[in-house]
Amino acid sequence: MTIETINPASLYDGSNIGMSHAKVDKATGLVFISGQVDWNRDMAVKNSDIAAQTNGAIDHLITVLNEANSCVENILQLRIYVKGDVNQHMDALVPVVAKRLGIARPALTGVGVQSLASPDTLVEIEAVAKTRKLS
Repeated sequence: MTIETINPASLYDGSNIGMSHAKVDKATGLVFISGQVDWNRDMAVKNSDIAAQTNGAIDHLITVLNEANSCVENILQLRIYVKGDVNQHMDALVPVVAKRLGIARPALTGVGVQSLASPDTLVEIEAVAKTRKLS
């Protein structure tokens, strides 16, 4: 079994906290993507509102998918972690997610949590996808 590590150079380097942005199981073509957040390369939040952070996290998710030879349409499962009560943020989240994911419609779970990776992080998105084709 061959496992490939995905760490796009344009994203923050998670090696100091022991993480990779994704792992690809070449035998199955599955891509396991770590929670993506709206951070710059210095691991600082770029935007202060949940809609903008969701857009930023999806930008990072797409970057990781592309580097893993995948795409939004190949997302199988998506988990969106939201700081606080998910229901209170649906009006901000739903339009962004629906627009950015289009017709992909992956299995989706929203989870409200007390805190995320940094005090200013409001949303984190993780995914399981398949590659465009098995290697």
